[in-house]
Order: sequence, then structure tokens, then C-alpha cells
Amino acid sequence: MAGAVPVAQPIHPSVSYIYNNSEDLDAALTGDPDLFVYHRYGNPTVSAFEQAMIELECHDMPEKAHEYVAFATGSGMAAIQLAMMAAGAAADATIAAAQDCYGATYSLVGSLWPEMGARGLFTDTTDLSAVEKMLAQESPRFLLIEAISNPLLKVTNVKAIADLCHRYGALLLVDNTFATPILYRPLTDGADMVIHSATKFIGGHGDVMGGIVVAHERFRAKLWDLLKKTGGNLGPQEAWLLSRGLKTLPLRVERQFANALVVANWLSEQPEITKVHYPGLGDHAHHELALQQFGVVATGAVVAFELANAGRDEIFQFFDALRMIQPATSLGDVYSLVLYPAHSSHRALTSAQRAAVGIGDGLVRLSVGVEATEDIIADLAQAIYKVRAK
Repeated sequence: MAGAVPVAQPIHPSVSYIYNNSEDLDAALTGDPDLFVYHRYGNPTVSAFEQAMIELECHDMPEKAHEYVAFATGSGMAAIQLAMMAAGAAADATIAAAQDCYGATYSLVGSLWPEMGARGLFTDTTDLSAVEKMLAQESPRFLLIEAISNPLLKVTNVKAIADLCHRYGALLLVDNTFATPILYRPLTDGADMVIHSATKFIGGHGDVMGGIVVAHERFRAKLWDLLKKTGGNLGPQEAWLLSRGLKTLPLRVERQFANALVVANWLSEQPEITKVHYPGLGDHAHHELALQQFGVVATGAVVAFELANAGRDEIFQFFDALRMIQPATSLGDVYSLVLYPAHSSHRALTSAQRAAVGIGDGLVRLSVGVEATEDIIADLAQAIYKVRAK
């Protein structure tokens, strides 16, 4: 076996590491990224995944990839919380987020951080004048946005918002989960930190949970110190699965994005559907921005739609009638998934808060998988028919 190199990445489950030289041990304890001492301080398998994510997010500027760092966490929410803390969330801080954001993110900014003394506020990030007014009047430490919002698929002008944030001394954090680095890379448009729930498209198979923050080197010490102290690290087995997911990420999402565009067009033609939310459709409010920012019509794998005259009961009947598409509280998997935002992703919001951001009782979020589009459409069609037949 001399000279043989395994084609599969190794898994390093060790918690601790031994050095024959105490100077090397000291260097590891002070944060040398090439040395490992204890899992909370770093792990070779996790480090390999982090480096791959840096390469992906810096694909458009490979000459600058060495200027960026990445820190993987045990979940997407842990990554968001880590980024917020590194960006200055604290008892004396004002922090801001897009009003159209994931429900758990909304709760962090609207409830958890205010309970610890911070001031949390929300703004319509699709309105640049409103963003500038908020930045000028409130002076937040950071603004957290989503490249494509969850669940209404709104698109924000990342470059314009980055310019505004930096003009007024705020950092810009971008949750890039829905877009993936295959569709869009916010660092090239001025984002200070990019966040992913790696549980979704990066893992892609519904069998691993993780998150990651990719940021400029200047944030390395703060991110590393916070992760080391709070212990939200990603495990080596999970890092191995996420690295494996990266190998097929382009193939999976390109198929999913193409499928989603076909499904969105079909849904828009159905009389039982009052509105379809998908940036690739010509009637989407941010269609032109999406084309400009992403460069393609197939703008993601998530489609949201509103079932006519439907509430909780009708949505549940629709879900129960599905045969292939699975009702599950996630997205980005190879199989198609539906979710009811009012009782799942945005359950923590009051009905008034949901209404304020446009999440109605008949809204369904569909994460389109890699199945044949005719099978996806047939399943949707028969489930819609059964609900309307009652």
C-alpha cells in the first residue's frame, strides 16, 4: 500500500491531540489554524469542510480566498447566533434584520436578544430608502438579510445594501441558504459575513444538521473565540457528510432549480392557486433584480404559493393527500418537501406578525427536489383536486 492515497476524506473523531513539543502545543492553544489541540478549538475533518466552503463562496475572487475564514457549527441557527455575536450583538447594542426572514431568526432579533438587553428592529430590505433611513436614525451594529427570503422568496439588492451599511458604519450579514454558493456569492458584492444552514442544500439528503459562517480574516479571532467559548461546534461525522454533500451540490441544485421553474410556471396557471412566489417568474416584484443579481431565470429551488380560500384545515387536507411530496420541516433535500409556514417555520410569530410580513393562512412553501417534474406536478394536481372536491 506504499504511496496509496484514499479517495474518500478521512474522519477524525479524536477530541484531543498530543504534541511532543510543548511550543507546538502552545501554538495550538493560541489558535494556530494549522494545529489541533481540542475539538472545540478545531478539528481536521471540520476544517476540510470549512476550507471547501471558503473556496465556494470565493469562487469569483480566488486570488482573495486566503483572506477569508470559515467556522462550522452544529446547526444553521448556531451559525446565525455566532455571526450576530461576532458582529456586535450585545446588551447595549441595536441590531437589525430584514422583516422578511426565517421565523427563528426573527425570534432571535425580536425576542431573545432584547431579553438580554439589546434593541432589535426590523426593516423592509426591499426598500432601499427605508434601509437608509433606518441605518441613519438607529445606527445598528449590523443588518442581517437573506439573499432570497424565507418563505416569500423576496430578493434584496445585496450590493446596494452593503454600500449603505458600510456608509453608516454597520456590518452586513447575509443568510445565503436559499441561493447556495452555486447561484450567488454575497461576499463579492460587499457582504461582511455569509451564513448557511448547511442542513439544507449543502447536506442535501435530510440526514445531517450543520451551519457555517464565512467571513473576512479580520473576524477570525472573534469568531474562533466565541465558538470555542460557547461550544456550538460541528462534529466530525457531520462535517464528513456535509463535505460529501458538496461533491454533488452543483448537480443537485441545478436540477432542483430547473425543476422549480417548471413547477412555478405550472402553479401560476392553476385557478386554485391565487399567487405564486418565485423570483424567476416575470410577474414577481423582484424579477428584474433577481436576473441582474443571479444571472439566471431558475432562481432557486423553493416555490411558495397560496391556495385559494384555504386555512389551516384545507392546507392539512392538501398535505395529507400528497403521495410523493413529503410534508416535513426542512428544505433543500433531493426529495420534494412541503411546509406550512404558519404552523412551522414561522410558528413563533403571532398571527398579526405573520400578516404584517405577508404570510397568510393559505401559504405553502414547496422545496422542489430532483424527481421528474411530471411526477411532482401530478402529485400537486391530485392533492389540489381532492381538497377542492370536498
